[in-house]
Amino acid sequence: MLHSFRWAASRGSIINTATLKEPVVEIFESGTLLLALLNPFLLVVYLTDLISKLDQSQFRRILARAGLIAGVVFCCFAILGDVIFSRVVHADFASFQIFGGLVFVLIGLQFVFRGPAAIEILRGESAHIAGAVAMPVLIGPATISASVVIGKRHEPLVACIVVFGAVALSLLMVLLLKAVHDFVRPRYESLVERYVEVAGRITALYVGTVAVEMIMQGISGWLAKV
Repeated sequence: MLHSFRWAASRGSIINTATLKEPVVEIFESGTLLLALLNPFLLVVYLTDLISKLDQSQFRRILARAGLIAGVVFCCFAILGDVIFSRVVHADFASFQIFGGLVFVLIGLQFVFRGPAAIEILRGESAHIAGAVAMPVLIGPATISASVVIGKRHEPLVACIVVFGAVALSLLMVLLLKAVHDFVRPRYESLVERYVEVAGRITALYVGTVAVEMIMQGISGWLAKV
């Protein structure tokens, strides 16, 4: 009997441990999903003009404001989900995917012909640069879709923590890369410029591929409801 009690206790502890680990794994997967889409290495290419022109403190303030804007928007989509499209916008999410894909096709083409300077042209000379960085650099169809998925997986509070955690980690990595850039550039300026140019062209392939995939998913989703 004592043996049975010990076996039951050990079995219960295993189940409890598995139950506790499950939410942690899901939170990690959700955070990783959004962090992968907020790719800091791609963000550096998008923000290369600001990284070159601004000092660390100015860049940090702009990035913090942009991250706050993006985090609030992502949390809204995580909490409300498809309701924003069905009841507020009165449009299907597939329409958003198609339009967002077309926008990213244009960005990809600009990157092919103009290199990293393309994002500066698309962003324009905004008086409120933090908003221009938040959209379209941080806030896009892919990251909004991920926010909706995160909202479906977790409770609202947990979803918001995951969203802000992923945004904060991504922007911290961008700040670290900015510090590396400022340290390396005076010594190897030609090498840094070469890297940015090559990275911009490679980014064009990535952005274009994601854009076409988003358009195809949007068309598939729209046809499925017809």
